[in-house]
Amino acid sequence: MTILGIETSCDETAAALVRRHADGSGEILANIVLSQIKDHAPYGGVVPEIAARAHASHLDRLIGRALAEAGLKLDEVDGIAATAGPGLIGGLLVGLTTAKALALAKDKPLAAINHLEAHALTPRLLGRLDFPYLLLLISGGHTQVQIVEGVGRYRRIGTTIDDALGEAFDKTAKLLGLPYPGGPQVEILARQGNPRRFDFPRPLKGREGCHFSFSGLKTAIRETVEDLRPLSSADIADICAGFEAAVADTMRDRLGRALRLFKNEFPDVRQPVLVVAGGVAANQTLRRTFESVAARSGFALLVPPAHLCTDNAAMVAWAGAERLALGLADPLDAPARARWPLDPDAKRLTGAGVKA
Repeated sequence: MTILGIETSCDETAAALVRRHADGSGEILANIVLSQIKDHAPYGGVVPEIAARAHASHLDRLIGRALAEAGLKLDEVDGIAATAGPGLIGGLLVGLTTAKALALAKDKPLAAINHLEAHALTPRLLGRLDFPYLLLLISGGHTQVQIVEGVGRYRRIGTTIDDALGEAFDKTAKLLGLPYPGGPQVEILARQGNPRRFDFPRPLKGREGCHFSFSGLKTAIRETVEDLRPLSSADIADICAGFEAAVADTMRDRLGRALRLFKNEFPDVRQPVLVVAGGVAANQTLRRTFESVAARSGFALLVPPAHLCTDNAAMVAWAGAERLALGLADPLDAPARARWPLDPDAKRLTGAGVKA
């Protein structure tokens, strides 16, 4: 089964071809991603209208490039998958409408993909991974812990009650005057700073449950910046290092609780697996934290390569292949959704800024 995938949920325009073999293994035939960072950099963040217009301008060309790289014609594709949510509604409409048009014109099945499900299933594209496993999804829009029990079967046990982790990185960078995208800049400068100079809070550390909170940490950063102005380069590096240390300490506590919960619920799983996905998974300090927490709890850690952690169409195509292999095609009136929780039965939290 060969699937064309389309991703337009935020500020990357992407198209990919992925093949799912009869034994369930996956193969990436082409994976094209066009970043819009330069378009949004002057504004310090993603501008939805600019993103949607860029998707509309470039998507057809990228689909053509992906088909050419894979050595395929559209008639040879077995299905069309596109991100249908969650994300910026304008961008989602561009990608999903394009996918519907192609599916209708070529009489191919459509898979309207939840972006979070695409992240959740990516590790199965790379090699054998049996259900169930634990997923930590950390990105600019989401910080969640999900138990992945099967395709279409997800149970959320932790989420952010305010800011997502990637959002906290980017807002910290903005407070420090660092260029967009700020998360990687914070990581670079943190290596040069003293993580013990500032005693930043560890939100929810020691509390019951597996939820996250980063708004209090962001507030502490803002107050520190205001007290120190004008900031020296050493101040900025030390704040970045202190922020990253606080995040790592917080994640160590919250994730440790999630791992214990999983093991208690699935005692018969001989080798439990922790999957970490999303753009923030590329942070090396946090990756070392995840490695230590997983090892201490007897989990194998699986982190997809960076180009499959950030937004891409290969993961969308693979999620489409997994769903279509089970006969889970979607109708041509499937809607685009700005919010689309992976676990619709999870209790909705009341904190400001709760992510889908």
